[in-house]
Amino acid sequence: MDHIFFEKMLFYGYHGAFPEENKLGQRFQIDLKLFLSLQEAGCTDDLTLTVDYGKVYETVQQIVEGAPFKLVEKLAEEIATRLLSRYPLDEVVVRVTKPDPPIPGYYQSVGVEIRRGKQ
Repeated sequence: MDHIFFEKMLFYGYHGAFPEENKLGQRFQIDLKLFLSLQEAGCTDDLTLTVDYGKVYETVQQIVEGAPFKLVEKLAEEIATRLLSRYPLDEVVVRVTKPDPPIPGYYQSVGVEIRRGKQ
């Protein structure tokens, strides 16, 4: 199926299970795959037949930079739910990455990836 993708959108948010994450905040990287038919938009060159990238970015930005969640799983679910309800998507893949997680040991990043469809 056709899809639109967003890679490495970076935002600063206050999500996390530890109090210092909620107080100090951290960077979050968001990657998306938005599944929908792009054929009609591609044939007609009509923006109304696809998804406005700027509006999708703003939607994700509002969520990540908004009210904090304890879990990145909840953050990913909120992004998926909001995108599926606002845009003509069949399915969405949301990947949330914490580039510098505050956990013992060396990790370049940790995160979650979820795939959700219209119900």
